[in-house]
Amino acid sequence: MSEVILLLAIAAFIVGMSKGGLASAGTLAVPLVALAMDPLTAAALLLPVYLVSDAVGVWLYRREYSLPNLKLLIPAGFVGVIIATLLEPVLPVALFTLATGLIGLSYLFRDWVLPRLRRSETPPAPMGRAAGMFWGTVTGITSFISHSGAPPFQTYVLPQRLPKMVFAGTTTICFAAINLAKVPAYWGLGLMNGLNWPLIGALSIAAIAGTFAGRWLSKILPDHIYLAAIKVFLLLLSIELTWKGLSGLL
Repeated sequence: MSEVILLLAIAAFIVGMSKGGLASAGTLAVPLVALAMDPLTAAALLLPVYLVSDAVGVWLYRREYSLPNLKLLIPAGFVGVIIATLLEPVLPVALFTLATGLIGLSYLFRDWVLPRLRRSETPPAPMGRAAGMFWGTVTGITSFISHSGAPPFQTYVLPQRLPKMVFAGTTTICFAAINLAKVPAYWGLGLMNGLNWPLIGALSIAAIAGTFAGRWLSKILPDHIYLAAIKVFLLLLSIELTWKGLSGLL
């Protein structure tokens, strides 16, 4: 039991750091807790912790965000949550997990490998409404399953080369809205029944501490190191999700 509590505390702190600006880090939380419990149970247990750290993160980044991205991605994310709610009883979780991992690996291949093969850097990509609606919807679907919406979200947003703090704020606010939309869906599916609320309260304190730590690191890290760290987190997460998805399907 003590090992499970330790895993949960670490996961909560990581969740907070992601809301403070280290975007992809938070998506490692569910795979970490899933070492000790079912992934959907882990996602439901951590959702209230996400919501608390979301509130702190939104306040910290209340003046730093990309409004055009939010106006496009948040409604699309809501559509994704609705789709995932309808598909969850029918399709295996492993299928969503595998797809999420492959999306992240595909983006990193295009962002890291192809430019080096061509010996040129990937130019900033202009926003496209169709692409934003698609990736926003996929973000909502994958975030619903295991809070792992970073790969599709970053596939759309990272190529825009937003300023560091604007990227962090856009990420935090977008996922705060999507997480809020997941509450009635999780409740309707019975995933919120029997949660240990005193434990969640304690984990929320760790998450709040992590939020301020993430904000501090985001401010002091140079832009190129910050983006490299985000991509390393994304790579590790995508490999983990791909392996986990394949293992669940085979």
